[in-house]
Amino acid sequence: MQSGFQDSDILSYLTLPQDYNPLPSVDPIEFLKRHLHELPPNIIQRFSLVTTPKQRTTITGIRNRRLKFTESRPRSLSFAVARNTWPTLWQGRERRGQEEGKEEQEWAKMNFLGGSEQQVGNLAKLLGDMEEEREAERVRFIQRTQANDDFVPEEESDSEDENDSEYPEIQEPESPQEAQALFERRIRERFIYGLLEGADYDSVDWDEWLDVDDDRNAEERWFDDD
Repeated sequence: MQSGFQDSDILSYLTLPQDYNPLPSVDPIEFLKRHLHELPPNIIQRFSLVTTPKQRTTITGIRNRRLKFTESRPRSLSFAVARNTWPTLWQGRERRGQEEGKEEQEWAKMNFLGGSEQQVGNLAKLLGDMEEEREAERVRFIQRTQANDDFVPEEESDSEDENDSEYPEIQEPESPQEAQALFERRIRERFIYGLLEGADYDSVDWDEWLDVDDDRNAEERWFDDD
């Protein structure tokens, strides 16, 4: 069992027997499906020790929290930030080095040696080429080290055809605006399904204030029935 994760503490809080099935440490996902809305932040955050963001995707309440988070247009998932954080997902990544190089050239022309063209000479172009190569190498490095896992977990999957119809193949964009919109959509979807490596899932998955009204109403009805 992971250090800091004790079944007894969790079960005691919920006044459940110590031989409760499923045990949090044995089947944490099933346990969360049943008790997600009953645990306080200081306890439920411990489940980060025994689950991954991808595994937690099968929990409807957590998917809903992620969806609501993405709909708030957080800066961490904005185009400007995301294209640098996850460059291999950006369809315009082949232009990223050129963009960075152009910015470096403009900086040199405007700021180096007073912006004198005669003094600057070819320095601006040299700096631009170096920056373009650095960015291209950064993207290549991330491509080699970052797994490009497009698997989308499902709670239930009856057939491959159904999955294909629910998640149709995305057409390649034809304009820069379409490319950006597609990228932003891909970032949001991958975040919801736990596939964005390095994203701050814990602050979203365990935030009860992101629960949608249906989740809160369902919990109230559950207590009423008891």
